[in-house]
Amino acid sequence: MSDRWDARAWSVLFVLCGAIFLEGIDVAMLNVALPAIRSDLGLSTGMLSGVVSAYVLGYGGFMLLGGRAADLLGRRRMFLFWLGVFLAFSGLGGFATEGWQLLMARFVTGVAAAFMAPAGLSLVTANFSEGPKRNKALLVYAGTAAGGFSLGLVAGGLLTALGWRWVFFAPVILSAVILLAAIPLIKDDAVRERGRFDIAGSVTATGAMLLLAYGVVRLEHPTKGLNWTIASFAVGLVLLAAFVMIERRSAAPLVRLGILRSGPLVRANLGALLFVGSFAGFQFLVTLYLQELRGWSALQTGLAMLVIGIDTVLAPTLTPKLVERFGNVRVIFVGLLLSVAAYALFLPAGLDWAYTLMLPSMVLLGLAFSITYGPLTIAATDGIAEEEHGLAGGLLYTSIQFGMALGISTVSAVNVAAGAGLDGFRTALIVPVAAAVIGSAVTATGLARRTPMPVPAQV
Repeated sequence: MSDRWDARAWSVLFVLCGAIFLEGIDVAMLNVALPAIRSDLGLSTGMLSGVVSAYVLGYGGFMLLGGRAADLLGRRRMFLFWLGVFLAFSGLGGFATEGWQLLMARFVTGVAAAFMAPAGLSLVTANFSEGPKRNKALLVYAGTAAGGFSLGLVAGGLLTALGWRWVFFAPVILSAVILLAAIPLIKDDAVRERGRFDIAGSVTATGAMLLLAYGVVRLEHPTKGLNWTIASFAVGLVLLAAFVMIERRSAAPLVRLGILRSGPLVRANLGALLFVGSFAGFQFLVTLYLQELRGWSALQTGLAMLVIGIDTVLAPTLTPKLVERFGNVRVIFVGLLLSVAAYALFLPAGLDWAYTLMLPSMVLLGLAFSITYGPLTIAATDGIAEEEHGLAGGLLYTSIQFGMALGISTVSAVNVAAGAGLDGFRTALIVPVAAAVIGSAVTATGLARRTPMPVPAQV
């Protein structure tokens, strides 16, 4: 494969970035539109929470299967097919008149993202040869994903002002453009692993992920249905144990357990879970602080956090130079430390705080995303055989999705336990600080590591 960045290479990267941007902006826009959806459809708080949870369940539950499907069935095939499913069910969500219709649409959209995201990541690694060029491509890709989430907050506010249904219809238009461009541009896979699906592993893994994701989501309501929460975790862990036993004996495992011998991969997944979890929890709390405690509108809230989107500019320009000079792990470590500082600076927040006092946290988070999210994506495939990049992508996005769900659920539970108002908000803010500190400690264990040897697929 040529290392030259010709017009076609840029076009392929643009299309793949468009898809991951679509996934990020879709989630962020919906979060901003939730109050308008509840008001229009008369949804209960439980049903409204379910609309968000349904996507998490679909995404987290099917991600490992999605990563394996990309390796076995073809990255291009999986990417194009599930992009079409994403398009269709996003549109159906816009026509919903009942809560159950929204639940179904969001669940299937989450499943589509679970297959589409690892296929897209592995297409990036397949189209750019290993080294600085692939690293730059991955940094652009990851920066676009993070930018989609931050810009989606503003876009969601604008579209909700026109009508909440546009939050569903706008992704349809964007995904249709991406799909039409992707069909001629993205060629068939250069590398495809031979093998068959591990049916028993797929069933137990998907069941375990669904139940664990459901348990995590239920943490938002610690006093409601506690027995269901405990049962979800218990059965999920039993299925996870069964999954591990099946994979040890399977000739064609869904997840080759030997891949977990890669220190960089394990650190990247733990780092991604804690980094994204801390940010998701912080963003959730700040949204409540600005809208419920300060009375800001959804659009004002989105604009307040817009500066975090500077990562879309810095990730492809500054971060590659930092990675080349200081190494991947050091850059990730500094990014996590910046996030610790960002959350800690918000701890003294008061009801009369001017935006100038919030701005340093937003700027630091933008810098943190710029130099952390992309390098984590690189680290997730560092030393992994190319034919298993779909699996590695599935593991990474599973960690990201679980981190997001865990971050929001934990801060919500702490906020409820600590009581409403400013005191509860400040207490819950300790959770993102602690998560970022732990993420920094995990990353620090890899600061002195040597360049990893590739982990062979047959081990």
